[in-house]
Amino acid sequence: MKNKLKRDLKARHLAMIAIGGSIGTGLFVASGATVAQAGPGGALLSYAIIGVMVYFLMTSLGELAAYLPVSGTFATYGSRYVDEAFGFAIGWNYWYNWAITVAVDLVAAQLVISYWFDAGPYSWLWSLLFLSIIFCLNYISVKGFGEAEFWFSLIKVVTVIVFIIVGLLMIIGIFQGAGGAGWQNWTIKEAPFAGGFSAMIGVAMVVGFSFQGTELIGIAAGESKDPEKNIPKAMRQVFWRILLFYILAIFVISMIIPYTDPNLLRNNETDISVSPFTLVFKNAGLLSAAAFMNAVILTSVLSAGNSGLYASTRMLYALAKEGKAPKIFAKLSSSGVPRAALLATTFVAMLCFLTSMYKDQAVYLWLLNMSGMTGFIAWLGIAISHYRFRKGYFIQGNDVDQLPYKSSCFPFGPIFAFVLCLIITLGQNYEAFLQDTIDWNGVIATYIGIPLFLMIYFGYKIVKKTKWVKYEQMDFSRED
Repeated sequence: MKNKLKRDLKARHLAMIAIGGSIGTGLFVASGATVAQAGPGGALLSYAIIGVMVYFLMTSLGELAAYLPVSGTFATYGSRYVDEAFGFAIGWNYWYNWAITVAVDLVAAQLVISYWFDAGPYSWLWSLLFLSIIFCLNYISVKGFGEAEFWFSLIKVVTVIVFIIVGLLMIIGIFQGAGGAGWQNWTIKEAPFAGGFSAMIGVAMVVGFSFQGTELIGIAAGESKDPEKNIPKAMRQVFWRILLFYILAIFVISMIIPYTDPNLLRNNETDISVSPFTLVFKNAGLLSAAAFMNAVILTSVLSAGNSGLYASTRMLYALAKEGKAPKIFAKLSSSGVPRAALLATTFVAMLCFLTSMYKDQAVYLWLLNMSGMTGFIAWLGIAISHYRFRKGYFIQGNDVDQLPYKSSCFPFGPIFAFVLCLIITLGQNYEAFLQDTIDWNGVIATYIGIPLFLMIYFGYKIVKKTKWVKYEQMDFSRED
């Protein structure tokens, strides 16, 4: 009997992956950049707008994943409902996105651990250690990944809730700390909207990166038990997660830490310091709690890297299974793990070792920009695939009320998400073109994901002579 992916992810695994999948370096480490650049009001508004967009995207993905729960998700949906070349490009884009994001998380681990001590030129050894840990967790079985992610995510969820409670107690004055907390931080200098509209556009990519991981539930669908029941249940938690973990957390940070604080992470490699979450506890005079918080952040970084390695490995496996990647990557172990795909992805993640040659901060921000752009392209793919799926499903005479999970915001949801994604993708770093001297290094780092995607898409389309799938010819069979 041929080995198959094991449906070993239970409801509790899916629920915790849905809740904790996106809580990682974006929120814990990079969130300070949004407050520092756009001010408290600008940061909060950016997270709220992107949060609404992500909610619509997740309802779109929920409808697709509940109907067709496959490990390939975006690549499969793109091929079936848009164009085979589109699915090919989305799949490789997503694999590349998460492989790079694993490297980002490993670099972030070096930054976080420097809170205790700096290993100097040997800081890359921390990346090697953490990469070895998450590799082993993914190598054994999907159950091992699911269990590890459940506990990783549980730690993150409890920590964020405690952080918000402590922060709110500081704001209302019940808990007195060393630093001043209150609305005065919203009136310093240019606050609450420092830098105006251009600053908000500038931080949108970082905010988007913070939300990346919410779509992991779709990747996990192919290895989940009873996906028709469990995926919609997990998707319904998305909105409350966005409201609680992002909006409230950023509000607390903005009320306690002035956006002018030099310790906040900025898009300047010389200003990177500790996480704003840790700074809140330091402002409260709880130094031991700050050390504990830093340890929790380190755990969350490992969690994000663990999820990223899982997602990119499964995408490479799905591409190989559909004949869009070398066949060796479609081979499964007796425990149902695509180990060849895991090894290839791990090799790409070792890009983090660039930090042994350059400053950690420069590499972190460069990789952050690259993975942020490719993540938005994947989201564009979800919006397009869902819109065409629903249209084709209706045109072929199917009853949309019979779908296992129905997105209630169609067609507004996917259209809104598509337009906003496109604006942020193209508008990111637009100011670079208005300067007397263009910073081409910055432009390339920001936009490299777009030409890479287009090259893959048109290259495959020209070679294979593919065409857009007509609504009447879409395949709505539910066999993987």
